Order: sequence, then C-alpha cells, then structure tokens
Amino acid sequence: MDSKPLLQDRPPSYANVVPGAYEYVQQHNYGAIPAPTPAPPGFQQPPPYQYPTGPGFQEGPSAQMGPAIAQQPYPGTYTIIQPSVVVVGGCPACRVGVLEDDFTCLGIMCAVFFFPLGILFCLALRQRRCPNCGATFG
Repeated sequence: MDSKPLLQDRPPSYANVVPGAYEYVQQHNYGAIPAPTPAPPGFQQPPPYQYPTGPGFQEGPSAQMGPAIAQQPYPGTYTIIQPSVVVVGGCPACRVGVLEDDFTCLGIMCAVFFFPLGILFCLALRQRRCPNCGATFG
C-alpha cells in the first residue's frame, strides 16, 4: 500500500503548545517621559545665574535678547579670490558658444571684383558670430 502518513501520524502543531506565544500586550507608558527621580542625599542645587551688570549690559533676564552686533573679521584670516576662467574665442554674451568667423557680403563682393586687393578687404570685413546665441561681433 501507500506509505503516506496518516493525519494521526503527523507531529502536533506548536502554536497550541507554547502558552501566550501570540498574545499582544500593549504598553501604556511606551515613549512617555519618566517621572523625575529624587535627588540623592547631600546634593545641592547650583546658585541661580547672575547676569553681568555694568555700562554695556542691561539689567535682568531681558539682557539675553540684546541687539545684534556685527562681528569684525579676525585679523589673521585670508580672503581667496578665484580668478575667472576666460575661454579663448568664447562668446562674451552667452559664455557658452565659441565664436566663428563669417565673411560679409561686401567682403566677398570686393574679393571677386577687385581680385588681388579684394581678398585683403574680404579678410578685413570679417564678422565673428556665436552659433549658440547668434550674437555678431565686428
């Protein structure tokens, strides 16, 4: 026959064996601030704070919130000035693009019609243009 165990042959459930295993007990004082404990014998409270008096001080506890005073910098401090990075050929308007040379229409016409000297005029009449923002610089 089959060698399967019968229901009577299975081990007992452990949930019923351990008493109180799944009981939830709510703690009512969880997270509460405990009551102060009495001071040990021979302990003395410190004396109350004495506020300074004089020509520059106010009287009483209102001296804690006096007017704000600007502090002077320490004499041994150094101020570091970071140099600005200048990209050669960079656009001064957007500071992102790189300027490219464009020849003007007048410069190209001078180069064609006045051939040997016109090339000098064409080079003299160049404009620098930024491809990013479109600004032109003469």
